[in-house]
Amino acid sequence: MQLPRFSVVLVSACAAWLVGCGDAPADSMELADGLSTIDPRSGPTGDGTWMGEPTGAGCEPDAGTPPPTDGGPSADTVLVTSTTRFFTSVGISEQVEDLSANPPEILVPQGATFSLILGSAVPGGWEFRGVPQGPYYLHTGTTHVITSARHVDVGRNRLGREDAIYSEFNWAPLQINLLNLAPWTPSGSGNLQPGSSLQLTSGQVDLFGWMDLFERVPGGQTSILTNQASLSLGSGYNIPIFEAARGDRMYVNQLSQFSAQALSDGTPVGYAAVERSLEVGAFDFAPDGVNPLPVSGMLQPVRMREFPVEWRLPAFTRFASEVHPLAAPWTPTLQVLPAAHGLSEGWIGYSGELLTLRLPRASSFDYTTRLKFGNPFPQNWGVVGASGYSFRHSVLLPDGSGKSLAISGTISTVDTLDNLIAGPLQPRVSPPRSLTIDGVPASVPREVGSVSPVIAWAPPTLGTPNAYRVAFYRYDPDLNFAFQTASLYVPGSATQVRLPPDVLQPDSIYYLRVGAIDAPGFDMERHPFTIHEQVPYSSADAVSSLITTP
Repeated sequence: MQLPRFSVVLVSACAAWLVGCGDAPADSMELADGLSTIDPRSGPTGDGTWMGEPTGAGCEPDAGTPPPTDGGPSADTVLVTSTTRFFTSVGISEQVEDLSANPPEILVPQGATFSLILGSAVPGGWEFRGVPQGPYYLHTGTTHVITSARHVDVGRNRLGREDAIYSEFNWAPLQINLLNLAPWTPSGSGNLQPGSSLQLTSGQVDLFGWMDLFERVPGGQTSILTNQASLSLGSGYNIPIFEAARGDRMYVNQLSQFSAQALSDGTPVGYAAVERSLEVGAFDFAPDGVNPLPVSGMLQPVRMREFPVEWRLPAFTRFASEVHPLAAPWTPTLQVLPAAHGLSEGWIGYSGELLTLRLPRASSFDYTTRLKFGNPFPQNWGVVGASGYSFRHSVLLPDGSGKSLAISGTISTVDTLDNLIAGPLQPRVSPPRSLTIDGVPASVPREVGSVSPVIAWAPPTLGTPNAYRVAFYRYDPDLNFAFQTASLYVPGSATQVRLPPDVLQPDSIYYLRVGAIDAPGFDMERHPFTIHEQVPYSSADAVSSLITTP
């Protein structure tokens, strides 16, 4: 689970929407339907409304952009930068990225259409002129952000030293020689028998992965010597090149199976938690897909922490029909996770799990138990807890293939562990209600003919979101799977958004997911790509049925 910062400062009179950010396509002289160009010397005047609502009232320039008095940037200028911040044990370093390879774009809403503004490179970023005051769509890659800010940084935070080099490989064979393991427990069937497992992570470079063992380890065994294993990455980058001279090291964590409170019918409940660990000394390794990554040493018991938890599962399952009228409760999950180098700026990166508990599918009862986990990481690292409940339903594909596709949504919360367990585990925000596409309930399977349909919803019954995320999943018939292809972020004050052109591709099958997000620290307008790093962070999804495009 790679969860990632939000704080939205909006004047209530502004009808502004945020739309996610990614890498933008290369410049093109051809415009999609619904787009027209803007002369940056004069800029558009618009019609003063956005989907029938006034856009100018209350949308003064943000505090960081006063009217020019000394020849500085004008009030109709927007600066987009991309700053990557690297978090390590010795501090934070920053690197300004070059946007010229994939320049961002700005789309200005004008009634049911959009005007396109192309910017130009300036030292340290990308500058747009002629951008009117009020909300606009910032497009970079597959994501749009609707913002009225005059300076937006689309950079990301990541773990590891700035000068680390990452290979072209996302897996590696392993040579394992581990001693002094806790007695091994083979995994059983279902979520309640996770068994033992091994994970790798690093505090110097961005690495997390699972050790896949090709041969079954006998129960009770306390050592593993094998080359029949590989590393499956769980981080977002390829395997780094380890350099001993740079102090690159690696943790080897063993998760063991422990027992929680049995279910009311006597069914035993098992969960996985770190019990022993080893930090390998600094070493050199350059992944090449052939030579194995050496994983050797003697594991040691780690300090353990025990805590109580009260999980009110009916508080989640009662929202199943708001996820989708046909959705059924699927899997409740509770995790305890390390936050590398502390939580001063949120939960950065992903460094594995300290504990994972999954209860039986469709569980809907109050569950109280005591859990424990080991923590091998430095004391200045943080610890977060994540509780979630997934919902899903299967639908028949409209392509005549006879195949079905599972559509899912989730209700979840991430907070510091102490805050999460200070009270019962229950939702902090519920799904958006009454989801529609161009006025038709999104639960109705159909073909949409509009180039830029309007997605609308009603606020959730629980919580007060400060943002919404609209994500689109396109079905791939060759893989029989739906992949996310686009996303938009929308301020919590909005209840509808018009899609820009080209979000939906022709002759395709989609479903969409609208998530209500409560993340008080997230600065949506200025730093849109820090959303999943927020602590606390709560979200709840409403999903559509399948839609097709002509």
